[in-house]
Amino acid sequence: MKLLVVASPLGPLGSGAAGGVELTLANAVAGLLQRGHGVTVLAAAGSCLPADAAAAALWTCPGAPQASVQHAPHDGPITIAPEGLLPRLWRRVLAEGPGAGFDAVLNLSADWLPFWLTPTAPLPIFHLVSMGSVHGALDAEIAAIASWDQRRLAFHSSSQAADFALPQPPVVVGNGFDLPAYAFCPQPEPLLGWVGRVAPEKGLEDAAAAAAQVGLPLAVWGLREDPAYAAAVEASVPAGTLQWRGFLPTAELQAQLGRCRALLNTPKWNEAYGNVVVEALACGVPVVAYRRGGPGELVQSGLTGELVPPDDVDALAAAVGRVERIERAACRRWVEQHASREVLAERLEAWLQAGLNRP
Repeated sequence: MKLLVVASPLGPLGSGAAGGVELTLANAVAGLLQRGHGVTVLAAAGSCLPADAAAAALWTCPGAPQASVQHAPHDGPITIAPEGLLPRLWRRVLAEGPGAGFDAVLNLSADWLPFWLTPTAPLPIFHLVSMGSVHGALDAEIAAIASWDQRRLAFHSSSQAADFALPQPPVVVGNGFDLPAYAFCPQPEPLLGWVGRVAPEKGLEDAAAAAAQVGLPLAVWGLREDPAYAAAVEASVPAGTLQWRGFLPTAELQAQLGRCRALLNTPKWNEAYGNVVVEALACGVPVVAYRRGGPGELVQSGLTGELVPPDDVDALAAAVGRVERIERAACRRWVEQHASREVLAERLEAWLQAGLNRP
């Protein structure tokens, strides 16, 4: 197939602005290239592709980053800036895509516009939905596409798909990772980890409180999207509890993350998948997570970590003491079986070909 993959309009690839969607795009593109497909990526000006996806063509567009729909009121209006990146990306898809011979467009952004365009677009648009329910208007468009042709939709987890009104069982593709890029670390340090955008919906304050309870430092990796929130979390725990490590590329992140005794995963909303959960497991790091959304499907209690009731900080702290019994090699084995880049590419290929009525 010849595919056009459209990135998130939240910022350039490589900046970390789109969080886990950037990692998903990189691994999906690299996996599809390995399977012999032709891939072009359309993204914000200033974007760069990682080395193993560099064989893809890269188209870029200027424009103001789109505000995340995740931070808008659920029943509020959809807003698009006049010179925004979102409409410019999709204007280019509609203007150049049909003449470039693409078999399909793969959209990775959770924005209303590409979903709304899908039934009337001059070439097939497929959506790997990157979030659960965050906005009423977006939910309505996803439901409309599902009623029209649900083959155009795929999801990362069953929990995520359950957020939407779907007339048929969903296509669930999970996610995939370049496992050679993650080194297994058999011996941890007395350190806990937390990875994600530093924003209220990610629940860093719960992880910080749990770390303070057990008396271990918490290394925090990720873009400080909300500086005021980050400052408030730091002020809520004893000095030295938090170690701000910043946003790091995968090679640097995994080298540090692997040294953690456990990863704490504390989202306040229904995470679609939980990339950081799998990244930690790939390094041999057990995960203590809320039983919510995608992470609730990924973590196997007693085998690869512990699941605790959502928003229960005391249970989170208690579970940290139990992860020492987890065999770190079992965490790595689970990822090799269920979340490799090759597995993701095979699932994406099967979904797209079925939607295009190809054998």
